[in-house]
This record gives sequence, C-alpha cells and structure tokens, in this order.
Amino acid sequence: MTATASVTVRRRKRGAGGTPRFAGRGLNLLYLPAVALLGVFMLWPLVNGVILSLTDWDGYTPDRSFVGAANYLRLFQDENFRTALWNTVIYGVGSTLLQQIIGLGLALALDRAIRGRNVARAIIYLPVLVSPVVMGTMYYLFLSYNSGGLNDLVIALGGERTAWLADPGRAVMLIVIVNSLQFVGISMVIYLAGLQSIPTMYFEAATLDGASAWQSFRHVTVPMLQPAFATSIVLNLIGGLKLFDVIQVLTGGGPGYSTNSVSTLIAKMYFDNQSAGYASAMGVALFVLIALFTLVLNTVLNRRRLEQL
Repeated sequence: MTATASVTVRRRKRGAGGTPRFAGRGLNLLYLPAVALLGVFMLWPLVNGVILSLTDWDGYTPDRSFVGAANYLRLFQDENFRTALWNTVIYGVGSTLLQQIIGLGLALALDRAIRGRNVARAIIYLPVLVSPVVMGTMYYLFLSYNSGGLNDLVIALGGERTAWLADPGRAVMLIVIVNSLQFVGISMVIYLAGLQSIPTMYFEAATLDGASAWQSFRHVTVPMLQPAFATSIVLNLIGGLKLFDVIQVLTGGGPGYSTNSVSTLIAKMYFDNQSAGYASAMGVALFVLIALFTLVLNTVLNRRRLEQL
C-alpha cells in the first residue's frame, strides 16, 4: 500500500477534526452506569413516592387503594403539618444564618498567621465528623432538667433549674443552635478556601488607596467570596430543611407535635400512625419546598454575582 493510500484510509476512519468517528458515541456509553445509579436510587424512589402519595397505603400490607389528591388536601387542613412546615423553615433559615455569621467570623480569625491555628481549625471542624445522634445525645444530657450541666451552672450562679426543652419556642431555638454549632465547621472551611484564593494584590491596592480594614472587607473580601457564599448557603440550607436526627434525639418532636420538622413528622405518620400514603404526600411536599428554596436562592445569588462583575 502506498503512503498516499495509507493516509486516505486513516482519514476515512477519522472525522473531519481528526478524532475517531465514533468517539462521541463511545464516550456517551460511559455515562450509562452513572445514569443507571441516578435512576435507581433517586428518580425511581421519587416517582414511587409520588405514586404512593396518591394511595391510602398503611406501609405494611399489600392492600392499597387510589385516593387521588386526598392526601394533599389533608395537608392544608392538618395543624400538625403546618406547625412542622413552619418549624422546618425556621430550622433551615435559622441554621443557615447562624452558620454563615459564625463560620465567616471563624474563617477570618483563623486565616491569619497565628500560632495553633491548624489545631483550632481541626477542633472546630471535629463536630462535623460526629454523628448527629451522638451530638444530640450529648446536648440532651447537657440540657436535661435534673442532672444537666447547664442547670448545674445556673444553680452555681444563684439561679433556679429550668426545663429548657419543655417550652416549644425555646426548644426550637435550641435545636437551631445545636445544629448550627455542629456544622459550622463546614462553612468555616468553605470560607477559608475562599479567603485563601483571593490574590493579596487586591488588598495591597486597597491599602495604597487609603481603604480602612472595614472598607477592604466590604469592597474586596465580600465580592470575592461570592462563590463561597453561594456554596455554603445552599449546602447549609438544604441540610437545615432536612433536619431529623437532632430533633428526634433532643425532643422527639415534642412537647406534643410542637418541635417537629416535616422529616420527623413523616416518620411519625409512617411508623406510629401507619399512614404511609399520607407520609409520602408530606415527603413530596418537602421535596417541593427544598427545590423552591434552592431555585430561588441560586437565582438571587447568581444575579448578585453578575452585578459584582
């Protein structure tokens, strides 16, 4: 075969850009395992949950009958669900705000060249590695009425014992604080990464222009941390809206149903009341709530990022 014929054969086997003709199709086949896992573990459970929400299944027997939108109509009439929905918003938004404020403050403090900063970072991040059940148990013992460390401290200061988790409003706030303290390390790490990615020349230029520390923070640090803000806020918000473990250990949703989130109320409806169909409707409502919050938040953050450019 001549050299010209050999070149012609190679060109036929390849596309116009010099790449194999079936390279794109072959690469697409590599996506199939990921798509299969996504379908089996995410899409199918979601579709199955929507189907179950249209039935009156008790969660145990094979008998189920179609009830249409009855379970969704019941949500609007259920006082316990409205309380749980409001609590879910408080847990999500409250935890997110606290974690951003504390996490950013810790990141700014530990971004400086101070002795022991690596040890401090590790200690602050350590609770993230602890199971929420363990963390909730620790705080339950700390807040307990008879032998809790907080009441012992109050008595030592001349006060009286307080049932910290007996009041619904106070219990909700304590759950927000406990959840925030456990996961504030995530926000700290994200903001530390963002701070360390900001070129020092921007701060040097601001200093030469006579900017104060607050002005440098406001006009240099904050705009450059927009991607970190977006990542941290979305992650914390989703985690707060799905909060389950800490609530279950600290209060069990009580007193009564006053501190339930939608997640804990779903568990009660399924296992205690044997209302799997109604619990599935709550699960779909929670999915919609998280999706709406995430969509709105991403839209707002992306718009602000574009305005900063």
